[in-house]
Amino acid sequence: MGKEEVSFRPEIPPGTLYMLILTTLSRLGPMHGYGIAQHIQQLSEILQVEEGSLYPALQRMLIKGWVTAEWGQSDNNRRARYYKLTAAGRKQLSTEISEFERVMQAITRVIQPA
Repeated sequence: MGKEEVSFRPEIPPGTLYMLILTTLSRLGPMHGYGIAQHIQQLSEILQVEEGSLYPALQRMLIKGWVTAEWGQSDNNRRARYYKLTAAGRKQLSTEISEFERVMQAITRVIQPA
């Protein structure tokens, strides 16, 4: 009997999607949703941002004032909505990173050998 190949696709940890999107926009400037998802996947090498998570998150970020959006042309001449980080988004990015680091330190304390 052969082993069945198990497809492992790690999920983006809860509470980190905003941080990943804000970081991407901070580093690269205005981008469309597909570009944001591709950048996160390429840099992480394993994380995949699903459309069903990405676009609702971007919509919530628009409502919160962390990003603005404008319609424009993509590289392949298709209409795309480009998202841009706002000053409030930069401030939120700092908050998101601080919270992430605090949680990671707590997790590290729990999993480190005694």
